[in-house]
Amino acid sequence: MTKAQFDRHRRLRNSSVMRRFVRETDLKVDDLVYPLFVVEGENIKNEVSSMPGVFQVSLDHLDDEIDELLSLGIPSILLFGVPTEKDEVGSGAYDRNGIVQLAIRQIKQKTDQLLVVADTCLCEYTSHGHCGVIENQDVDNDKSLPLHVKTAVMQAEAGADIIAPSNMMDGFVSNIRQGLDEAGFKHIPIMSYAVKYASAFYGPFRDAAESTPQFGDRKTYQMDPANRLEAMREAASDIEEGADFLIVKPALSYMDIIREVKNQHPVPVVAYNVSGEYAMVKAASLKGWIDEQAIVLEKLTAMKRAGADIIITYFAKDVAKWLQNK
Repeated sequence: MTKAQFDRHRRLRNSSVMRRFVRETDLKVDDLVYPLFVVEGENIKNEVSSMPGVFQVSLDHLDDEIDELLSLGIPSILLFGVPTEKDEVGSGAYDRNGIVQLAIRQIKQKTDQLLVVADTCLCEYTSHGHCGVIENQDVDNDKSLPLHVKTAVMQAEAGADIIAPSNMMDGFVSNIRQGLDEAGFKHIPIMSYAVKYASAFYGPFRDAAESTPQFGDRKTYQMDPANRLEAMREAASDIEEGADFLIVKPALSYMDIIREVKNQHPVPVVAYNVSGEYAMVKAASLKGWIDEQAIVLEKLTAMKRAGADIIITYFAKDVAKWLQNK
């Protein structure tokens, strides 16, 4: 009887050194962006109930957060503001002394070793929780754009290194690019939330940012999770309008989209490992049902394998500690 012929794939898996030697994808601390929520007020450090280990912090606690991130070698943060006062047009977002602008200035006075990415949206600042101006119970695209431009310019003026518009208005990248250029900020890149789905994975974030819509939902401006071609159109529009980075949000259920965006556009692709993805793993870990470290490192490595160059994740501090101790 002739012996069966087959390939010996296991030769390249026979020791930890061999597996490390042939590994195709590496997760690094330099890949990570940590989302940070700053709130108005004093002596506030509130743990978000649906996101264990994630806090809202006031400015008097901000330096401690920054010191921890620097000590862990995390190179970047994504800033969200939580104001005490809100109004119909989200004026706190583009106030020169709004909470995010104050936080940016404080961070920049402290260090030049941390890239500050400013989330550019109105939903945390509007009384209705939507991302723009409301007309006839919906967000008016063109009336909202000037407010997003004002917000981006104020953030850049405060010292933001990168503007990250997340509002999903049509034309938001071209309008913000033009506004930044005219204000003297041609050097500031735009990290566009190009592919942002109307996802059920955002619930815990809305607890943290206090931005739950007071009526309806965001399905007229965020994307249908069933659509792939629409994602390619959105990404192509943003590149044409001047985006320097493309975000895919959420990440874990949209690996196919991350790969396709990466294949079509030679710019850094950013995966947003969102709050619901974080909360599910944390909840299961607290129950003792999973190995949190193994699960998190596997899923973030998978995001990089899918094509992500950068990962925004609430696990950034944990991952940095794990990678330092491996």
